[in-house]
Formats: sequence, C-alpha cells, structure tokens
Amino acid sequence: MTMKFPISTNTITNTMHTSICTIKSESLTVGHGHHTIIDDLHLQLMSGDLLTLIGTNGSGKSTLLKTLAGLLPALAGSVSVLGSAPGSSPKRVAYLPQHPVSSHTLPLRARDVVAMGRYAHLGLFRRETATDRAAVGDAITRTGTSNFADQPLRELSGGQQQRTHLAQVLSRQAEVLLLDEPTAGLDLAGKHAVAEIIASERARGVTIVLATHDLQDAESATVVMLLAQRIVAFGPPSQALSDDNVRTCFGFTQPH
Repeated sequence: MTMKFPISTNTITNTMHTSICTIKSESLTVGHGHHTIIDDLHLQLMSGDLLTLIGTNGSGKSTLLKTLAGLLPALAGSVSVLGSAPGSSPKRVAYLPQHPVSSHTLPLRARDVVAMGRYAHLGLFRRETATDRAAVGDAITRTGTSNFADQPLRELSGGQQQRTHLAQVLSRQAEVLLLDEPTAGLDLAGKHAVAEIIASERARGVTIVLATHDLQDAESATVVMLLAQRIVAFGPPSQALSDDNVRTCFGFTQPH
C-alpha cells in the first residue's frame, strides 16, 4: 500500500520561525525483522507540524517512533530527520519512550533525571553551564514537577515519574520531539498540561510525532495516522478520524 501525504503547510500561526522540512521519508517500510507494519510510506513534515499516531498497544506506533529515533533500522526505503539519518542528531532530536528506563537502585532525584536531558549537549567532559541549569529549571516548571523535584525518583507515583521523564525530554530544547504515550498515567490536569506544552513547542517551530490511543490528542494535529498492525488511515484529522476508520482501528466509533 502506498500512502502519500506531503505536508507543506504549517498550521501554526503567529510564529516567527522559518518553516523547513524536518522529517522526510520515501518508500519507507518499518517493522520488526521480516514483519512489515508500515509499507511504502511517503511523508514530509515541516517545522511546527504535529503527526499523531493513533492505535491500540501493539499497533505499530512505537515501531515507527523507534525508527525515526534511530533505534530500529528501516526495512526498506529512506528516511531522514533534520536532513540526516535517524539517531545522528542527538542534540536536536529528543525521544520519550513508552517505558522510560531509569535506575531505581540509585538515589536519583527527579531533578537529576531531568538534568540527564542535557547530556547530549554536555558530552563527557564539559561542565554544566547557566544555560543548562536554566533549561532544566524551565522544563521542571512547565511540567509541574517543582513540588517533587528533590524527591527520589523511586518514591514518586507513576504520574509523577511520567512528568519527570517528559521534563527530561523538554530540557534538551530539541527541534524534533518523538513522544510515545506522554500522557500515560496522568490525570486530567496532567493531560491538559501536556497539550499546552505541545502547543507551545509547535509555536516555536518544533516538529512533534506523538503516539497515543486517545482520539482527543489528534484534534489539533496536522496529520493523523491510524494504525492496527497496518495503516488504516492517513490524512488530516477530519478525514482520518471518520467513524469507519475508528471502528476498524478500535472496534468502536467516536461519540458525537
């Protein structure tokens, strides 16, 4: 199946950034081993665009994100992120996995985990600067982790840990964000906070690829991809989220 949807118009208004192509694929096929999930994908995302990947667990959302992050090789075709191979621009691309790995055996505070987001900029030997500290502080404030920033990560609730890992990603101040279920474990207030963060990041020209199972997360997207071990639909929200497509993806239709 060939899915072509070149995105050339930035939907965010009142911004000062210059729109450039950030993610591009040609005849891209992704999957695991010999198992293909997405076949012959032609995609072009611009700065400020939001691609929302929707589907149940195991539908292929994480596979595509890992391919864009450079953690899985493409099975066929080509893909570039910020003009380079996936995974080759760690300072400019930040990835939030569905199940972040942090050592619970070490006495790491939430603040320490957030600061790890600056490691790509620091390298092995450069010392933390005022810029790094400001980036960490800003990320902590925006994600609402201030109240528990000095608590050990292992003592935090699942939702608090999720906020901490999102803050780590934001502290990198990247140009592309790859987010796998960023609202998992969050209450309604937390989900609203994530939506505001995504809107503000797009407003400064960040391209976001967001994996979710929540249809509401797709309402403001530039383009939506419904997945169910294959591409069910690919296009603007008004087209992709039709009742027939949602029923095929989830087995139910949207409430009106």
